[in-house]
Amino acid sequence: MSEICVLGTGMAGYGAAHRLREAGVRALVFDKRDYYGGHTASHTYEGKYTFDEGPHVSFTKDKRIQKLFAENIDNQYETLHTSVNNYWKGHWVKHPAQVNLYGLPPDLVIRVIEDFVAAQHAQHGEITNYEQWLRASFGNTFAENFPMPYTIKYHTTEAKNMSLDWIGPRLYQARLEEVLRGALTPATPDVHYVDHFRYPSRGGFVSYLKPFMESADLRLGHALARIDPRQKEIRFANGVAVSYRGIVSSVPLPDLIPSIAGTPKDVLAAAARLACTELVVVNLVVNRPDLVDAHWTYMYDDDIFFTRLSTPHRQSPNNVPPGCGSLQAECYYSGKYRPLDREPRDCIEPTIRDLRRIGLLRAEDQILFQDAMHIEYANVIFDLERAAALETVHGYLDDIGIAYCGRYGDWAYIWTDESFISGEKAAEKILAK
Repeated sequence: MSEICVLGTGMAGYGAAHRLREAGVRALVFDKRDYYGGHTASHTYEGKYTFDEGPHVSFTKDKRIQKLFAENIDNQYETLHTSVNNYWKGHWVKHPAQVNLYGLPPDLVIRVIEDFVAAQHAQHGEITNYEQWLRASFGNTFAENFPMPYTIKYHTTEAKNMSLDWIGPRLYQARLEEVLRGALTPATPDVHYVDHFRYPSRGGFVSYLKPFMESADLRLGHALARIDPRQKEIRFANGVAVSYRGIVSSVPLPDLIPSIAGTPKDVLAAAARLACTELVVVNLVVNRPDLVDAHWTYMYDDDIFFTRLSTPHRQSPNNVPPGCGSLQAECYYSGKYRPLDREPRDCIEPTIRDLRRIGLLRAEDQILFQDAMHIEYANVIFDLERAAALETVHGYLDDIGIAYCGRYGDWAYIWTDESFISGEKAAEKILAK
């Protein structure tokens, strides 16, 4: 029997399968791993320590998705006011740093403000890359001390090698009044694009998917091996073959394209040019909860081993036993720009070393649990090759009738609700046929 097949069980696969079910269409849902969740998977260790595969929160303003997610967890969620900060050369700075300069070295603050004013009145010409945008938006001093070094740590490539397609609301563009006020006083308004978020009270972020996936026609342990678009057949590494009437795929494009029989060489080459970071997350549980007063922290210094730090116990107290705190440190690599040069567990020691060096871990702290997890696909890198390569890849998939979705199908920097909607839209393409 020919089936509608959904490849991937993350948020986008969930959106696709949900939309198909709404339309009364039976779908088979596949995942290569032996658990569901994709990029939004969660894991509980020793029956008491819960960590997501990288930090995930839900801050959607979409009432429909808010309701759906809440109902999936019986309205058992935490609602939290977002707290975000930065670490720069021994200084803890409220986020975003451009409007919270108070307490930084006076000479630096003066140069930042001078350059910011100059940038607002300069003629910058055509801006074609991220570095140019940073210098035009914030001035040279701020750009060179904060977002440009962070870009290398987070995206693994220089700002001048990145396009502008991904920025959206992620970098706050301040008025001079806000910059001056934030330089003179520590009390500033919260202007981060995430002001509140929800997080499941128990079970980690993947709990949002649990009731749906457990009732879906779910086939775990099915790694994609081959798609034959002429015979309309999918083969999996375990030997299973399925005839399909339609495919919705959230499989990362660099993995999906080589699996398709008869893919032209130019499409294969385009898929190989698509860049994405990979991630090692170091998970720690400590015998006290008062570790850092933030949900996540950006680390700008290039001599700090990790790039971003989050606190899962602050998202839900049930992620750890009472009296404990948890830290998740993100260490970024990429095959194209910064290949992973060590075993994931080799990231634990330098992470702990630097947490002690910056004062977040004390000498007397007991580390109750430590682990490292390798995540093959993390964030899409919007380098200058992306747009042309993606146009070629998506054009080919459109031609052969494979509907793509999610962060790694759309090859975009999209959030939870956007991934869900992306899956719904991909399902609608199949339904339209």
